[in-house]
Amino acid sequence: MREVKNFSDYELIDADNGERLERWGDIVLIRPDPQVIWHQGHKDKRWNEANAVYHRSNSGGGYWEKLTAVPDVWSISYEELVFRLKPMGFKHTGLFPEQAVNWSLARSIIEKQNREISVLNLFGYTGAATIACLKAGARVTHVDASKGMVQWAKENAVASGLSDKPVRWLVDDCMKFVKRELRRGNRYDAIIMDPPSYGRGPGGEVWKLEQQLGELLLETGKLLSDDAVFFFLNSYTGGLSPTILNYMVGQYISKGRGSVTTDEIGLRVTKRDIVLPCGNTTIWKND
Repeated sequence: MREVKNFSDYELIDADNGERLERWGDIVLIRPDPQVIWHQGHKDKRWNEANAVYHRSNSGGGYWEKLTAVPDVWSISYEELVFRLKPMGFKHTGLFPEQAVNWSLARSIIEKQNREISVLNLFGYTGAATIACLKAGARVTHVDASKGMVQWAKENAVASGLSDKPVRWLVDDCMKFVKRELRRGNRYDAIIMDPPSYGRGPGGEVWKLEQQLGELLLETGKLLSDDAVFFFLNSYTGGLSPTILNYMVGQYISKGRGSVTTDEIGLRVTKRDIVLPCGNTTIWKND
């Protein structure tokens, strides 16, 4: 498992009885996590000092209970990248800190190239991977179906001092965008894909990962340039095993070129000295 290191502004302090105790800068939050199935008692006093806790609703969704004054928006940093955070519905803050291992890897690969790399970030969310690639000197096309998320990504780029870098911000259905890019003849040197298990496009299009991932990989693989350098596929869907994802990327993306690896990514739980799995990433690199 690849675990996040040197992320001083984020800490998974403890995890117990279906919940995480996390520090985001100076703000401490309690959020649910269905993988935390053990109940061994809280090991840190900050469980009783959290700034806010997210409560799930029996009817779906949930709500934030603010126990102290919590800013509407605050910022944290990782390797010169700045992220604006805020408590959102469905427990999120606008950032998946476990992805820091992939931000660093993407930057490392891009910085080793002696040319400008064009990156396509599909399902780009609030833009963490986008600004990591911009920081490395890449030209990025950022696509997400949510206008609000694309605006948030733009704000993260501004906060990171990258607003003048070459980036296209697009609100679009990712499958439709990929097919249009193929018709236009556009190609990319690197692609990052972080599809949700379920979602809707800007026109109400329904997305179900298990049903549509194969077609998306097949079509997206055609967008890779002849001298492409990497492809990342992130998955949080328990119904798709890492072995299946590795096989699919091997078939649709690598086509005998380079190497394909799949591994879990995770966050170390400070008070328990364990690493909590937080999904997996399948990576093709043109070694």
